[in-house]
Amino acid sequence: MGTRKGLPEPLVAALCDAETRTAGKSGMHINLAVGYGGRTEITDAMRSIVAAHLENGHTLADLAETLTPELIGQHLYTGGQPDPDLVIRTSGEQRISDFMLWQSAHSEFYFVEALGPDLRQVDFLRALRDFAKRQRRFGS
Repeated sequence: MGTRKGLPEPLVAALCDAETRTAGKSGMHINLAVGYGGRTEITDAMRSIVAAHLENGHTLADLAETLTPELIGQHLYTGGQPDPDLVIRTSGEQRISDFMLWQSAHSEFYFVEALGPDLRQVDFLRALRDFAKRQRRFGS
């Protein structure tokens, strides 16, 4: 998920190859965020919605009547996937840093000091244990 604009051509080729090799696979979904920003994702989703709406001969007034959070969600990079239940934020930062702004609206967050590449299995298991103890309220 993200944009390929400005990425080196070898990286774009590797990403395209990975997409081709994994297309049609079932099971676990892994989203690799490269060239990603949450605000850009929402902007791209809105552009996609407006373009599709106008392409079908509808007016912007019609769009205003049909625009819903569900419609926007369908046009995000993760459209069709469930929102994350748990977001693990590494590096000791206690902010979301423009990451999955829309999708994480009702996610639980777990903050850990380890940097992403240094996240250990024990850190991951602690996050899961902490998550299991939480009372999910989904924004209510």
